[in-house]
Amino acid sequence: MRAVSAVALAMSGLLLSDIPAQAQNKDASKAVVLKGATLIDGLGGKPIADSVLVIKDGRISAAGDAKSVKVPAGAEVVDLKGKTIMPGMISNHSHIGIVKGLKASPDNYNREYILSQLRQWEAYGVTTITSLGLNAAEFYDLRADLHSGKAPGADIFGADRGIGVALGAPPVAIVPVGPSQVYRPDTPDAAREAIKEMAGRKTDLVKIWLDDFGKLLPVKVKPEVYGAAVDESHKNKLRVAFHINDLEDAQAALKAGGDIIAHGIRDKEVDGPTIDLMKKRAAWYVPTLALDDSNFIFADKPKVAADPFVNRALDPVVKTQLEDPAWQQKVHDAPGSERARKALAMNQKNLMTLYKAGINIGFGSDSGVGLRFPGVAEHRELDLMVEAGLTPLQALTIATSGAAKLLKLDDRGVLRAGKLADLVVLDADPTTDISNAHKISAVWHRGRPVAGSIATFAQR
Repeated sequence: MRAVSAVALAMSGLLLSDIPAQAQNKDASKAVVLKGATLIDGLGGKPIADSVLVIKDGRISAAGDAKSVKVPAGAEVVDLKGKTIMPGMISNHSHIGIVKGLKASPDNYNREYILSQLRQWEAYGVTTITSLGLNAAEFYDLRADLHSGKAPGADIFGADRGIGVALGAPPVAIVPVGPSQVYRPDTPDAAREAIKEMAGRKTDLVKIWLDDFGKLLPVKVKPEVYGAAVDESHKNKLRVAFHINDLEDAQAALKAGGDIIAHGIRDKEVDGPTIDLMKKRAAWYVPTLALDDSNFIFADKPKVAADPFVNRALDPVVKTQLEDPAWQQKVHDAPGSERARKALAMNQKNLMTLYKAGINIGFGSDSGVGLRFPGVAEHRELDLMVEAGLTPLQALTIATSGAAKLLKLDDRGVLRAGKLADLVVLDADPTTDISNAHKISAVWHRGRPVAGSIATFAQR
């Protein structure tokens, strides 16, 4: 067997920064075969042992067990016996260019920094993300370059700026973005005009913040304003994702025609009428369990940050804070941490209620904000979904084919013929233990190896 040169680089301990250039020199028109691994196809079925996956021109041309898939003559073959292959994960709720180190600033929304974030997501096996609002003008050039493969990193979709409210959400004290990164209309006409502008730029989705952050903010978007925004979005064939926390706000969003509940319901148990509303709307629910978890986990369990899988992704100033015993004690004892613990428990309970009711579940962690680090937060989300009661295979299916369906993408999230060859090679099977998803051996994006083991990753 003759191993692919770029693959050898990806698995040899070479730094991530060296891999994309080498991979881009690979002749994508020549068939490459990944042979011998256990294959998780993303559709929720039993993993396929001793698989053969054929890649050509950046896409999968065949995938299945060794008895049913023939190795093409002249193909370069990579022996992955003992490994597991799964689809690249897809985030339905992330943010780019908001926080760098410990500082949130409009200055962070620049091409160089965002590309470094996208490379980090990719290295952690997240090959597509959705930047759900708070985007500046640079987003569209970035999106075009990532869609075409002209820039390295996770592919990107987004919700343009999004709709908030003056003196309310998104709160400037927490997310100090520039005025060109969020609309804050105060009338229905102004909301409609904002939607028209975003539609003109061909946004993928619309985001509306409907939350007062536990009554910390004095106002919410008025019903007539968000109602007009939803109506105008639908006229422009755009779906609307609502930022919520409370059951009451989720119900209001659904009654207004919301298509996606972009955070879990965390104040009360979800009830029958809400489930009926979600079914009527065929709405999607993205629990973002990692949001509340990130508010206390690094203080409650300091060893989490010390785990090399997490530590490799951290900015030095973040490491210093997370390792500070005084900071750990302060956060552990803070009233907000106890609220977050209770919110997470309620969120996990509601996730299971909705999953069992057959509601569409998306995947996201609100990564890129706070202490939700690109890539790491998605893996934490998997852990928390399994802790809530999902099987590892169910969680992985949501993070791959489920997340693709939310975005209406039929070219990824599944390892089947015709799909993009976005995949993660693991040293162990995550369907038997979700923590095995951390054991990344290599990441392939659009048919090329772009990253090796996390042990070789250098945070920038």
